[in-house]
Amino acid sequence: MIPWTLIDTASVPGGSDELRLKQRGTEFSIMLGTNELMNSRLSGSEEALARLSCNKIRDRPRPRILIGGLGMGFTLRAALAEVPEGAEVVVAELVPAVIRWAKGPMAEVFRGCLDDPRVTVVEADVGPLIASKADAYDAILLDVDNGPEALTRDENDRIYDLGGLGAAKRALRPGGVLSVWSSAPDSQFTRRLKTAGFTTDEVPTRANGKRGGARHMIWVAVKDKR
Repeated sequence: MIPWTLIDTASVPGGSDELRLKQRGTEFSIMLGTNELMNSRLSGSEEALARLSCNKIRDRPRPRILIGGLGMGFTLRAALAEVPEGAEVVVAELVPAVIRWAKGPMAEVFRGCLDDPRVTVVEADVGPLIASKADAYDAILLDVDNGPEALTRDENDRIYDLGGLGAAKRALRPGGVLSVWSSAPDSQFTRRLKTAGFTTDEVPTRANGKRGGARHMIWVAVKDKR
C-alpha cells in the first residue's frame, strides 16, 4: 500500500481547522480534521449535481451558471460538458489555496477545465456574491461545506437559511434552478426550500456514481417562471 503524503495545508477564513491536501500515487484527498471532504476517486454525486442542474436549463442558448465551491473540479467539468459554447460559468472559491492546488499538484485532476474560455474563477465567499445581484444566473450550484449543516465554518449556515435562500431566489432568473449538494439528507432544509417558494426535488446519489458506497443528497429547487 502506497502511504499518503501531505502536500499542503490551508486555513479556512472564519474556520478553526486547517484543510490538508494529501496524495497517494495518483489519488488526492482533501481533509478537514478527521473528515475527508473530497477524494479524487469519488466524483459521482458532484457530477450529478451539474447534470441535474443543467438538464433544467437546456432550452437556454447562453446560460449563466454560478458554482459555489471549486473543490476538485468535478462539478465544473460536468457542467462544461452539458452547456453550450455561449455559456458562462462562474466559480466562487473562498480558500485561495484550493485554487492554487487546482493549478498545481491537482492539475491532472482538473484536465484543463480552468483554461476553458467559458470559465471564470473568483476568490470569493459565494454567499455575498449571490446577494450582490438580482436576475443574474440561470443556475446556482452549491457544493459548499458539507451541505446545509456547516462543518468547515459557521458562516456557511447563512447560505442555507431562509435569508440565504431568499437571496438565491432573487439572484436567479425566472425558471432558474438552485441545486445543493449534501453529504446527508436534511428534512429541515427541504422544508426551508419549500418555504422560500422553490419547487423542490430530493435526489439521492452515490458518491462513486454506481451501486454501493456512500449515499449523498442533491436538492434541485426551481424558481417559478413568473
